[in-house]
Amino acid sequence: MIPHPIDLDDLTFIGAGLVRPECVLAVRTGHLCVADFRGGVTIIHPHGAIETVLATGSQFKPKPNGICIQHDGSFLLAHLGADDGGVYHLTRKGQLKPFLLEVDGAPLPPANYVHRDTSGRVWITVSTRLTPRSLGYRGDNADGFIVLVDDRGARIVADGLGYTNECVVHPRGDKLYVNETFQKRLSKFEIATDGSLSNKTTVANFGPGTFPDGLTFDREGAVWITSIVSNRVIRITPDGQQTLVLEDHDSDHVAAAEAAFQDGTMGRRHLDFGSGKQLKNISSLAFGGADLKTAYLGCLLGDQIATFAAPVAGHPPSHWGVQF
Repeated sequence: MIPHPIDLDDLTFIGAGLVRPECVLAVRTGHLCVADFRGGVTIIHPHGAIETVLATGSQFKPKPNGICIQHDGSFLLAHLGADDGGVYHLTRKGQLKPFLLEVDGAPLPPANYVHRDTSGRVWITVSTRLTPRSLGYRGDNADGFIVLVDDRGARIVADGLGYTNECVVHPRGDKLYVNETFQKRLSKFEIATDGSLSNKTTVANFGPGTFPDGLTFDREGAVWITSIVSNRVIRITPDGQQTLVLEDHDSDHVAAAEAAFQDGTMGRRHLDFGSGKQLKNISSLAFGGADLKTAYLGCLLGDQIATFAAPVAGHPPSHWGVQF
């Protein structure tokens, strides 16, 4: 149970000069890995040193939105280009090569997120096929999809989603949870032994001003989601109870964004303005620290990572034991 929302005065910030740190991941060694929109990943070491790993040897620079840590400490990057996508593999030395550029015979559109589960399967989300992507910021649009890459190759395993965002396999390994940002809901699928998805159900619907982006699990089986625009963190228990953990926003801006969403005119201006006093359009959450009770918040507009002491420990992610 969360006794009360986190006070903004209890937030601390780490890192400096980060470039669109949309996705943050933590590992057992105390390192944080953060998406770097200049073309790679920034690693924040336990004592604060910053290591930047950018793609070298090519004029092409990926625009990482979601990132994924591989077993050997290299990365997968979900490339969120203006009109091109794909997922790329980046080594710690900056060597870049394609991981997946097409699926089912078609080029992969701008990719939002990439997740490796404990079985080594890779799940990729594409939010929308529309160009520009802002055309997909509508409740009546549902052209997002999920790709699975495993020993059988790459294939679309779910389609018709409402702006597919982060997806994470449940710790038991039998369900895939996914945020549909502009359907304003958290959904889940059952995963068959062959990786196919079925029996889509709604875990939670969200109210005015909540646009779910990031998600992760805690040790009690609850899901934590982050909301862009409103800078909210919400915890959803297995029985569906929602608890507001944190929020930081200007109510007029959130009301204007919600009104634009309802009338179909929502655009980049609503996402590219940070109305919080301290938080800058938070987009992801990772549990870390020795006891997995420190929460780290990725964001779209800030240049640091906000942290707070979580009242519940997180569940160790699939990359938790990777050595840095």
